[in-house]
Amino acid sequence: MTETPATVRPTTIDVYNPADGTLAGQVINESPARVVAAVQQLRHAQTSWEAAGPRERIKWLMALQDWILDNARHISDVLQSETGKSRADASVEVPLIADALRYWTTHAERFLRDDHPRSRSPLGIAKKLTVTYRPHPVVGIITPWNAPFVMAAQDAIPALAAGASVLVKPSEVTPLSAVEFARGWREIGAPPVVALATGDGVTGAAVVDNVDFIQFTGSTRTGRAIAQRCTHRLIPYSLELGGKDPALVFADADLDRAANGIAWGGMVNAGQVCISVEGVYVETPVYDEFVAKLTQRVADITQGQDTTAFRYDIGALATSGQRDIVQRHVDDAVADGATIRTGGKPTGVGTFFAPTVLTDVEQSMSCITEETFGPTLPVIKVADEAEAIRLANDSRYGLSASVWTGDRRRGERVARQLNVGAVNINDALANPFIWDLPMGGWKESGVGARSGGAYGIRKYCRPQAITAPRIRPARSELLWYPTSRLKSTLVEVVMRATAARGRRRFGL
Repeated sequence: MTETPATVRPTTIDVYNPADGTLAGQVINESPARVVAAVQQLRHAQTSWEAAGPRERIKWLMALQDWILDNARHISDVLQSETGKSRADASVEVPLIADALRYWTTHAERFLRDDHPRSRSPLGIAKKLTVTYRPHPVVGIITPWNAPFVMAAQDAIPALAAGASVLVKPSEVTPLSAVEFARGWREIGAPPVVALATGDGVTGAAVVDNVDFIQFTGSTRTGRAIAQRCTHRLIPYSLELGGKDPALVFADADLDRAANGIAWGGMVNAGQVCISVEGVYVETPVYDEFVAKLTQRVADITQGQDTTAFRYDIGALATSGQRDIVQRHVDDAVADGATIRTGGKPTGVGTFFAPTVLTDVEQSMSCITEETFGPTLPVIKVADEAEAIRLANDSRYGLSASVWTGDRRRGERVARQLNVGAVNINDALANPFIWDLPMGGWKESGVGARSGGAYGIRKYCRPQAITAPRIRPARSELLWYPTSRLKSTLVEVVMRATAARGRRRFGL
């Protein structure tokens, strides 16, 4: 069958700067066959990589840290060229990854060390018990377009430290930063256990169909499709999906800090962060004062196409489609009675959308029920703490939240009632790059988590249980053949004595 031009898949993908529409670069639109070949090569190289042990792997990861820091300026240039970020937003990605490399290389050997649990069971007490952690041979990492260097690197690093090979599939919107990550690994002369699969959804599907573990960050819709595909193959996966993170501002809060923190938490990277503040619930006594402070903070944010001179606070949205979603949410809210306090429209250049504060917002509006992923802050007045908690939990998402209060105990009490994976008290966006903490979503915000100390590296491993006799074993065990009433009774008596309570321990 001959394909028509409409169905022919392009062999390359052009990458454009959303701030001005200029061509930033071009990547190969990898075919499924090339993905299969890449996985085969990674699988072959992984055997030696695992056998090298944590110390040898750490040496290569520290060499990668040197390369990344030495090339920080260039990486930031690439980030700006494909995302339209401000220089401030672009320049933070390299030090974050340098810190991730320091953390995982410092702790990898300890986290991967064998565990030796002690058993009280008569079946285990006479045995040496070992749990060892063996890496999944090839880990597939599928990343979004909002923080393309961080997203590629922060998941690849613990997987590599664990002894896995890594295949990175970046978003076709912003693949150039991942190209730099792969180039760095190649230029330090490291073993060939890192590969890149640039391309569209066909490429991504081929990655899911061939690797041994999937780490995906992106939309809930795509994450659900990936989960179904992984389930069919019976391979494990970890998904960080959409967010609609609420901020709860109580009457006893430091309103200046709350306004500053929420303005930053909602607008950093033009609101294109999975844990961006996307809804603000404010107690009635301080509502008017807080809204005035927040509106002023947001109105003061500078926005534009940046250079290396750090001229602007935020940049453009990554795609015109994302700009259209933001516009729809604002328009729908206004049509249903919301008020624009500042911003509320595109700037008319590229994909920029003015930083926006909305008030008179209702819980049913699309700017509250759907993920916006843009520079908007809808504000809702609440009567008290109970209503704030109820409305904050009234969401299909559950990634993170923030609580703003002058009472630390109150903050912790409220945090424990919020149905989200992380809560920041009197802070915003603090948790994801504290590598000791898990970052995972509840409800439709994901499955599993990234980071989280030992969990963050062991999730890329398969635990293996090993038992061995502690002393020279007899020629036969009680449960082995041939069976007899005496042996069965003895086993039952011992098991009851160690497992049961009270008179049941003695069969009474």
